[in-house]
Amino acid sequence: MAEELGAGEGRGELREEEAYLLDEGLATRILAAVEAGDTAALTALLEPLHAADIADLLEQISAGDRRALIGLWGREIDGEILSEIDESIREEVVDAMPRAALAEAVRELETDDVVDILEDLEEPEQEFILDQLEDADRVAVEAAMAYPEGSAGRLMQREVVVAPEHWSVGEAIDHLRTAEWLPEQFYHVILVDPRMHPVAYVTLGRLLSSQREVKLQAITEDSFRTIPALQDEADVAYAFNQYHLISAPVVDDNDRLVGVITIDDAVAVLDDEHEEDMLLLAGVGESNLSDGVFATVRRRFPWLFVNLIAANLAALVIAQFAGTISALVALAAVMPIVASMGGNAGTQSLTVAVRALATKDLTSANAGRVVRREALVGLVNGLGLALVMGLVGLVIYGSGALGLVIGAAMMVNLLVAALAGVLVPLTLNRFDLDPALASGTFVTTMTDVTGFFVFLGLATLVLV
Repeated sequence: MAEELGAGEGRGELREEEAYLLDEGLATRILAAVEAGDTAALTALLEPLHAADIADLLEQISAGDRRALIGLWGREIDGEILSEIDESIREEVVDAMPRAALAEAVRELETDDVVDILEDLEEPEQEFILDQLEDADRVAVEAAMAYPEGSAGRLMQREVVVAPEHWSVGEAIDHLRTAEWLPEQFYHVILVDPRMHPVAYVTLGRLLSSQREVKLQAITEDSFRTIPALQDEADVAYAFNQYHLISAPVVDDNDRLVGVITIDDAVAVLDDEHEEDMLLLAGVGESNLSDGVFATVRRRFPWLFVNLIAANLAALVIAQFAGTISALVALAAVMPIVASMGGNAGTQSLTVAVRALATKDLTSANAGRVVRREALVGLVNGLGLALVMGLVGLVIYGSGALGLVIGAAMMVNLLVAALAGVLVPLTLNRFDLDPALASGTFVTTMTDVTGFFVFLGLATLVLV
């Protein structure tokens, strides 16, 4: 496998950015086997790969190559591979797979993975998959699907290992050994009272290292906490990260156990949240490399249109000072510097603020202190850059007054940029909007308009 992946192949250690990437030579050989219709060669190349690597390959190749590959090898796509495939192409893969292979694949999955797949499919495909499940699994999946999208109820798996709270270690171990069915992976045995209320949990490590006569209540973990089924999945992921959880029981409105969330699901949510924030800050929305041209244009054009409006606002400000610019052409040369520095400073503050809001480090309790800090940072940075630009104005353009105007405008704009970078996402968050949503556009507009107005206004007063 290492040879196929090109981990060695005489190249020495891989560069950091190449670690865990599929070898280009392997991908080429796979596509050659697809083009030749050689199922045996394709199987020999794909079987040694991890399910996640096969999913990556399917995402990275063209739609035509993907359909051809699935046509040759679709019967070998199992539940593990299906669960790793990105949601952007999952429906396409499901549609292309042989029905028998799809049915077998979904039967291998835990209920939370089945729910994750169903969320991205149209109703006919959903119904087909539900029909392939055993009755108990179908009921569990349909119960999870009844919860709102993005909630803990959708994220949880229904397969839970429980034990009465009064059991001993020996009783729990005997139960686990004789149980007809257990989840493929679990981390805790959840202790419940007679009404199925979770009261504590025990790690498998503590269970296996304790004497048989020890009561389970004596070896429970301090990290135990329950997750309401209606809680937003972003808050669930935060709880896992904040309290270093490995798994957590999910409860309904009556505090009865209905499922469990494991760390792999929480990490996936964190990854999705980070990706979403990055894309929103860039104004591209949900986007994938496998998206077509028109789908990509549809997502990006609205944000570009908003930016166009913002740019026209800045242009209107500049137009008001046409006489000043015509009188002193040097202003046109240095004017973009003021706006550009303000935009960069605003992006710095904005990125820090959005990330702090996402991790709940920035709250109403410390917002005032953070705003004051950013304002001081903006002033200090503005002062330092103002001195530099003052010298530039004096040395390059031979005008100390021009240097003074540039420096003053730089200080004001960096102060505005620092404040806007914090206040814009705080304001959006206050109105229950995603703080990353269009924040970059608002901040850039503010810094451009302010920078041009202050710079050209001061130039009109001082230089003309």
